[in-house]
Amino acid sequence: MAIETRDYYKEGEKGFEKPLTAKAITRRVRISPFKARLVADLIRGKKVSEAFAILQECPKRPARYILKTLKSAVANAEHNFGLDPERLVITEIYINEGPTFKRFRPRAQGRAYPIRRRTSHIYIEVGYPEAKKLKK
Repeated sequence: MAIETRDYYKEGEKGFEKPLTAKAITRRVRISPFKARLVADLIRGKKVSEAFAILQECPKRPARYILKTLKSAVANAEHNFGLDPERLVITEIYINEGPTFKRFRPRAQGRAYPIRRRTSHIYIEVGYPEAKKLKK
């Protein structure tokens, strides 16, 4: 079994490069991707402190899931890579569609109507503002 080594952990060695971004992914959240994207659009490109304030005041249900993922991304940036949480911005955020739960609702005369309970995958990447410029 091979052991994976990461160059950015070996500070001082040749090729050392500290990453400028960190990410967090929450999968299979029981919320429609369409509804979650409405909230994601509110915080795209904002500073992390602004995004926290927006999400805490947002009355929509997806806001709590996005807030939890954002907190995880900031914790990853701080703990894993030593990034300063005060300087972080949301460099990337997108909501993908997850697996759909298929259910059936009984209707009149023995019929059944399908119900699709949609799920989402939430992807948030935070980093320094200069990392956003490098991506373009």
